[in-house]
Amino acid sequence: MIGIISDTHDNVTNIKKAVELFKKNKVEFVIHAGDIVAPATIKFFEGLNMKFIFGNCDGDRALIEEFVKKFGWEHHGRTMELKHSGKKIGVFHGDNLIVQDKMLGAGYDYYIHGHTHTPEDCMHGKTRILCPGGHYLGDEKDTNKIMVLDVEKDKLFFLDVNQ
Repeated sequence: MIGIISDTHDNVTNIKKAVELFKKNKVEFVIHAGDIVAPATIKFFEGLNMKFIFGNCDGDRALIEEFVKKFGWEHHGRTMELKHSGKKIGVFHGDNLIVQDKMLGAGYDYYIHGHTHTPEDCMHGKTRILCPGGHYLGDEKDTNKIMVLDVEKDKLFFLDVNQ
């Protein structure tokens, strides 16, 4: 099981709730699909195994990478590609349509993005497109979601951090 979150935008309250949900669901690791925003927010993910990429609103990127490294986590820059349980996963924040189109054409089993703050689970050819939603303080509460993905069974669960 892997966790997916995006667009936390320094919303410490929602980050703490998400961390508890990820722990409760015993995820192996969590993918953050960009827009952490402030480097100081990274520490609130402590207790999880994190993999980050940058979003368009992330501030001091060098400091973000430094904080991620300090906690022993991974930062993949703007895009991430990984294999898990025999499945190919691509991650990009989604703020550049040219990059996004390339990602969608790369033959991933899963393409994970953020940016829109809108929960999404749909198919593009053979690629399952996933967006967990957003946690910006101005977002509607029904978008404050995270995902837990069982890659082996291709089962996805949206979890609302407000419940």
